[in-house]
This record gives sequence, C-alpha cells and structure tokens, in this order.
Amino acid sequence: MSDRGARTRRRGEELIRAIHDAVLEEVVEVGVGRLTMDGIGRRAATPRTTLYRRWSDPIEVLLDALYHQHPVEEPAPGADDLRGDLIRALRLMVEWALSPAGRAVAAILTDPKSAALMSEALFERVFASRGGTFTRTVLRHYADRGRFPAELLTPVVADIGEALVTKRLIDTGAPPADEDLAAIVDQAILPAIGLGPRAPRA
Repeated sequence: MSDRGARTRRRGEELIRAIHDAVLEEVVEVGVGRLTMDGIGRRAATPRTTLYRRWSDPIEVLLDALYHQHPVEEPAPGADDLRGDLIRALRLMVEWALSPAGRAVAAILTDPKSAALMSEALFERVFASRGGTFTRTVLRHYADRGRFPAELLTPVVADIGEALVTKRLIDTGAPPADEDLAAIVDQAILPAIGLGPRAPRA
C-alpha cells in the first residue's frame, strides 16, 4: 500500500489525532515562530489543504490540540476525600507535564517570544476552559459543598500545588514521587484552606 493510499483512508477522529500529535511534536522542535501548516502537514502525512478546511492558521491547530489533550480533575462525587483528590490531581498534572502536550506547553512558556505570543490564548482557551490550574477543580468542588470556607480559595491558594510541582520538576528534572505530592498537599494546600498540616478528609 502506498503512503498516499494510507493517507486517503484516514478520516474523522483518527486524522484529527494524527494532526494534533504532529503539531505538538512540531512546536517542540521548531518553536511557535516557525510553526507552519506545511510543517504540520508533512509531519502528519496529510496535505495542508486538509488542515485549512478546519483551522485558519497553525496557532489554531496548536491551541485545538492542547485543548483536547489537557486533562481535567474529577473529584470524588461524594466530596469525601479532599486529600486523596488533591494528590490525584497533582499526579494528573505530573503525567500531563511529561506528555507531548505538557512538553509543548513547556517549550512555549520557556521561550520569551513564544510566551508573549501564546500565553494569553493558552490561559483563556485551554487552561481556563478545562478547569484552570490543577487542583482548582477539586478545591472548588469541595468549597461549593461547604467543606471549607469558599473565601479561602484565592488565586494564590489555587496555584500552590501547581507551583510547587513545577518547581520540583525544574529543580530535579524528574517527576515527584507520590510522597512528595502528599507532602505538598499536607504542608501547603490543606493548611492554606484551614484544614491543618495533615487532614485525610475534608
């Protein structure tokens, strides 16, 4: 079977996934400033005309890929395991940071030109639309159910876990272990919402 024949048989979600994977790999390799429809198309083995049928420019392809590959925390329905939900949310962040989408975001935000071009759109169209920072969805879920005072859920508190995980990743170059994530929850997040240094339940 020729490459051309293989390409023509990809449709729907399979094709979209291939394009999303391609743009994430491409931005890590060439950066936002050199991202083109031609480059994405070559990497996805699909003509650029196919891309233009769905997206207006390569930045739109990138934002769409990042949106669809950004995970969202799922708190326990009974709101009865705040500590466990927070640890799981931070673990989800670590898994995402090591994924192609996470590596693409890191490449964007660590390059001043790319960050200037993309940061606002990233936060508005990806992070905010998918629940904001990691742990924010969990914390809001529990605050809405009266497990701690909602006024304590400030932007700083919502960012504590993500900031500390990011620092660990930068400092060590390795993913934090579960005990490190538990320490962040016990020593930083829970005290910030008035639940003491170690609170196994809300």
